[in-house]
Amino acid sequence: MVSGLRKIDFGELILKTRIAAVLMASVALAGCDMMQPTVATIECATTQTECLNEWFAVKFDEELAFSPIRQTALGRKTDYDKIDDLSLEAQEAQLRWWQSAVAEMQSNFDYDELDDEAKLSWDIFVFRKDQAEKALEFTGQEYILHQMNGTHTALPSFLLTQHKVDTEADMTAFIARLAGIGAAMDQLLDRAKANAQNGTRPPRFSYDAVIDESGKLTSGAPFDDGEPSALWEASEAHLASLQNKGIITEERADELREEARTALVEDMAPAYARVIDWFTEDRPNTSETAQGASTLDKGADFYKYRLGLMTTTDMTADQIHEKGLSEVARIRTEMEAIMEQVGFDGDLQDFFAFTREDDRFFFPQSDAGADMYLAQSEEHLDFINAKLPEYFGVLPKAPLEVKRVEPFREQDGAAQHYRPGTPDGARAGVYYAHLSDMRAMPIPVLEAIAYHEGNPGHHMQVSIAQETPGIPLFRSQGGFISAFGEGWALYSELLAKEMGAYEDPYSDFGRLTNEMWRAIRLVVDTGIHSKGWSEQEAVDYFLANSPMPETTVRSEVRRYFVLPGQATSYKIGMIRIQELRAEAEEQLGDKFDIRGFHDTILGGGAVPLSILEKRIDQWIAKQKAA
Repeated sequence: MVSGLRKIDFGELILKTRIAAVLMASVALAGCDMMQPTVATIECATTQTECLNEWFAVKFDEELAFSPIRQTALGRKTDYDKIDDLSLEAQEAQLRWWQSAVAEMQSNFDYDELDDEAKLSWDIFVFRKDQAEKALEFTGQEYILHQMNGTHTALPSFLLTQHKVDTEADMTAFIARLAGIGAAMDQLLDRAKANAQNGTRPPRFSYDAVIDESGKLTSGAPFDDGEPSALWEASEAHLASLQNKGIITEERADELREEARTALVEDMAPAYARVIDWFTEDRPNTSETAQGASTLDKGADFYKYRLGLMTTTDMTADQIHEKGLSEVARIRTEMEAIMEQVGFDGDLQDFFAFTREDDRFFFPQSDAGADMYLAQSEEHLDFINAKLPEYFGVLPKAPLEVKRVEPFREQDGAAQHYRPGTPDGARAGVYYAHLSDMRAMPIPVLEAIAYHEGNPGHHMQVSIAQETPGIPLFRSQGGFISAFGEGWALYSELLAKEMGAYEDPYSDFGRLTNEMWRAIRLVVDTGIHSKGWSEQEAVDYFLANSPMPETTVRSEVRRYFVLPGQATSYKIGMIRIQELRAEAEEQLGDKFDIRGFHDTILGGGAVPLSILEKRIDQWIAKQKAA
């Protein structure tokens, strides 16, 4: 908590804000060019809270200037022809901005004169700066390219799903970004090489995935004589749409087509070839058996940082490991109860094998089976959507779509995921499913996953934050905090049961399977990175306590190797939300309102768990006073 700062002089703040805006060295993210400065004037209101929120609005635009990708994700068409600068120098420049912004805030505003919500905004702003400092400290331990939606696949996916082409200018921007992917990949490759020289290499299986995925992205037309690649198909579709609408002529379409071909063949493809060549050449330098973060230089400190970042707590690896063991034991007891409910004859391992292998629990291994999976997910979401008003006062306005992952980044058994829409609702949020191996996608867990990724999970959490007025944009649209977001989504799986879901006991067993999956993560992630577990030890522990197919389990375990600590955020976040609810119910008794509690959780944007606790404490106090 910051206190004792001098009272603000509003005239001085206006002057300082003008100077800061003029001198702001925002990085334009193509070739590290400098953006043209803009002058912003803040008409300060009468309270420090109102003025601070005005200042936050200016700072959000300054921070957003570092990332054209985020600008597009939020539905803006500024810097629409650029890709983010992914160099280490750009990361350092952004950290300097955070440090300068926090210093400016602390010198111009008095924390003690802010209202409760503004104090939380202040704390979160400082938290973000602290995150940036720690991230730069451990950048040498980071795996730059890997199989978990790495940037080599994320950039093409971003262009395919988020870059809208409504005008000729949008198309020329699309083409510029196709070429910009090449420059971005070269920056990432430079960082991967530098880290490798210092002994930081992702596991060999990650190398293999990067090589394979990069090859898929640069196969087919216009790279060779094969079927059209995803990016070429998108280019042709955009040109056909513009031509059909009379926006461009056939002659202009031909010119733009050649520009797109050049960007893909001469800019993007050679960069991916360099990635493939280096990863292939360096592959023998990787360990034959995957190793945890503790083997890296400053590995123990790095893992401690990652646990703090992902859980937003000060829990140690040993504490998280022990919490995981106790949760695994509890959930096994609940699983055994369902096994008895359905009259299964055998022990829990036999029941695991039954649900893992029996054909009744899987859709066909075909495109038709994948379509059935998507359709059933939509049915469950329709059911839960009708129940939402009983548990939430605020509902999302943004639409939600359920889609299959694009072929070039689809992986057998990989985890489902959510991609947010735009704050104005023009682009829907999307729940993506990996459906290349239907035997890795059992039906019993389908319902809980739909609630996790859709409503009342990630879609609701992100959309409400984006749509809530009155909180600074850096909070409502400023980023994702894993313990909060994943904790909420896992809490949502259980909340759905309270709302009447999981009528089929096998679906309820699937819900427990998902919760067990997250409890196992506490044990396995810390086992890998703190206790020296091998990949096979982690897989064996997983299979002994979960009915998940081995394909999925191995994909999961490999995820933990390349994203140290991230897997611990789900259960730690869920447990804290459950604790906060129990505390509120105990303190408020008949005054407890489940809709008000949930609106308070989601209405402040993504926050660290310590700040979420403050929000709930403030809400409880207001309910008591009322």
